[in-house]
Amino acid sequence: QLSDQDFSIFQEKSYRFPGFYVQRRSVRQYEYPYAAHVLGDVAEVSEGDIEADDYYQPGDYIGKLGVERFYEKQLRGVKGVQILLRDAHGRIQGRYQDGALDRKPIPGKNLTLAIDKDVQALAERLLEGKIGSVVAIEPKTGEVLCMASSPSYDPRMMVGRQRSKSHKELSMDPWKPLLNRSIMGQYPPGSTFKTTQGLTFLSEGIITDQTPYPCYRGFVYKGLRVGCHGHGSPLPLVPAISTSCNGFFCWGLYHMINNTSKYGTVQNAMNTWRDYLVSMGFGYPLGVDLPGEKRGLIPNAQFYDNAYKSSWNGLTIISIAIGQGEVNATPLQIANLGATIANRGYFITPHVVRKIEGEALDTLYTRPRYTKAPQWAYDLIVKGMRSAALGGTCKALAHYDFNPCGKTGTAQNKGHDHSVFMGFAPMEDPQIAVAVYVENGGWGATYGVPIGGLIMEQFIKGELSEASEHKAADIQSRRINYGEGDR
Repeated sequence: QLSDQDFSIFQEKSYRFPGFYVQRRSVRQYEYPYAAHVLGDVAEVSEGDIEADDYYQPGDYIGKLGVERFYEKQLRGVKGVQILLRDAHGRIQGRYQDGALDRKPIPGKNLTLAIDKDVQALAERLLEGKIGSVVAIEPKTGEVLCMASSPSYDPRMMVGRQRSKSHKELSMDPWKPLLNRSIMGQYPPGSTFKTTQGLTFLSEGIITDQTPYPCYRGFVYKGLRVGCHGHGSPLPLVPAISTSCNGFFCWGLYHMINNTSKYGTVQNAMNTWRDYLVSMGFGYPLGVDLPGEKRGLIPNAQFYDNAYKSSWNGLTIISIAIGQGEVNATPLQIANLGATIANRGYFITPHVVRKIEGEALDTLYTRPRYTKAPQWAYDLIVKGMRSAALGGTCKALAHYDFNPCGKTGTAQNKGHDHSVFMGFAPMEDPQIAVAVYVENGGWGATYGVPIGGLIMEQFIKGELSEASEHKAADIQSRRINYGEGDR
């Protein structure tokens, strides 16, 4: 990591420093200022690294974050060994046993990422001035096409002699730019979660596709009220998804958790509900090939038994029906939900590495994982999401010609609501599933839907139309005013 000038000066005066020499070594270079959280960085090993793995010696380099950390063993290769004979004065006299014990070094393996540079660049651009995340997945393969977390940083800051200074500045920044919110941020999924509820209620026979539930500007029962916006009432599942009706899904949860004739106890009903959500990729880390993934939270019966020393029922926990209350998920899990719906009932564990030179991917990243809900139930959810895009809460997607499907979310928060979107496109041959989460962004239609639409357009079309480019510039220019408590 010497500059050309320093190198030249040392070479001229090296005769004055016997025992010192210059050795060439490769230093990681990042061509683009994008995907810092995915790529990670390399730095000199710590004492802990050396103690944990005898491969390392002081002065070696190791992956610290991202792909660099997760695939460290593939990237580092194997060190070479050369045993030399020296005389009493330290002068080299030749190779020990004529080099019989020497070993040639084996270079590290090349990795090919699934990240689409143009989609990644657009996502980071749209998140400027905002806190949040955009994750895009190819449903058929589980490959992560885009993983943007904001605020971010240029990965080239973490190369060379300025790395230590840059890392200190970033780690002390109160907005936490080193935090990969895509896999470490744990948020209420909001109304995107209603798709999972519809799948669970259908699968368990709590509702059919024709079951109507009333909505009197919300769920109103026994003195409890969960508000909703104005729309037709009563209504069945497909229009309930299209209009994002709170009342419908609250009634569904109430009728499931309180159905003691079917489940015996509310605890059994609750754990049945939990099992569906876990099968859909919630409540535990998905297993993405990046370090630090968080699990989110899907409560079970014991959770509520501990929380409520007295008895509890469906009314007590009604807010989980609309992705609020105790439910938490990462943006990656929400994007994976979109991929699962696109596939009509299965997902492949999301992964950012597409190919490892000379080595097969772990089977975790190649085998499908099926949920507990049947395909026919997913078909109905897809109809609801397509209806939402045509004239419901995602109607800003209606002008696209690639048949997008979507679901908004407006996640309640102590401050301003979070703006959430989950969707995929095209409807019949899905190529991309997207999740957008903008902290304190307001309605899902404010930021979530337009950003999601632009991401899908960029990937499917390969570029943005002139009108979309104007929209992207407008979103990029907007800044959300975060207070001290929003960090």
